[in-house]
Amino acid sequence: MTPQDDTPPPRVPPIDVALVRRLVATQFPRWVDLPVRPVAVGGWDNRTFHLGDAMTVRLPSAAGYVPQVDKEHRWLPVLAPRLPLAVPTPLARGEPGEGYPFPWSVHRWIDGETARADRIADLTAFARTLAGFLAALHRPEPAGGPPAGAHSCFRGASLTTYDAETRRAVEALGDRIPVGTVTEIWATALRSTWSGAQVWFHGDVAWGNLLVREGRLAAVIDFGCCGMGDPACDLAVAWTLLSGASRSAFRAALDVDGGTWARGRGWVLWKALIMLDNPDPVRAPEARHMLDAVLTEYAESVAR
Repeated sequence: MTPQDDTPPPRVPPIDVALVRRLVATQFPRWVDLPVRPVAVGGWDNRTFHLGDAMTVRLPSAAGYVPQVDKEHRWLPVLAPRLPLAVPTPLARGEPGEGYPFPWSVHRWIDGETARADRIADLTAFARTLAGFLAALHRPEPAGGPPAGAHSCFRGASLTTYDAETRRAVEALGDRIPVGTVTEIWATALRSTWSGAQVWFHGDVAWGNLLVREGRLAAVIDFGCCGMGDPACDLAVAWTLLSGASRSAFRAALDVDGGTWARGRGWVLWKALIMLDNPDPVRAPEARHMLDAVLTEYAESVAR
């Protein structure tokens, strides 16, 4: 083991309003008089705060998320003109300070509500709009983007990255899940590989990163997991938010082949299984919903 392997992770102080105020005051004094408050729906990778009414401050919650700061600053301004919906605009990059060990960022605030199903006027129309956005994103240009890897939590990479973890979860869950069917779905996903050009992917197309206004999809936020690779990871929303006619419309609008669809299903299955294997009563219903959606859709696909 090298000395670097023994280095403890940097200590992260409580990421709260007081810390954000100190960082802004010392590094961006022009904004010192603006109020700071937490956003209604925070995140896991980053802690996000309102800065006045027109900006947000985003601070990585751990060292593994730090590469996302420079990635968003570098690539969001390049991607934005190519996309049909609003995406975040980086305004400033903060440096470590006030006991906080990582770089951080200031973005322009995008007005909207997170895309809970009860806030969406027409889920099928929403699905088609989202498919149009992803079709515009899933292109090999602009070239030179970061290939899938640790910075993207291996979204866009091969599902084999999570094979061992998935199989451990299946074994641990035992008779709480239909092991035979789950194993078959996972094996089907692993048999397929992405053979096309490396294209841009978002990496975390979830309801909390989709904003609606007046019931319609208006913006896509949080590109921290973005990169270039296999776009199958961006299909997970078909099982986590969409269903029935909206799922079918989403797939048709993207013109997704069977292998890519199977890998998208695999991404959801992996996440559902590891969440169910983690005794977190708050997230257990979400995980069960994801698993049930995968099982139901897979059964329907086999029956056709």
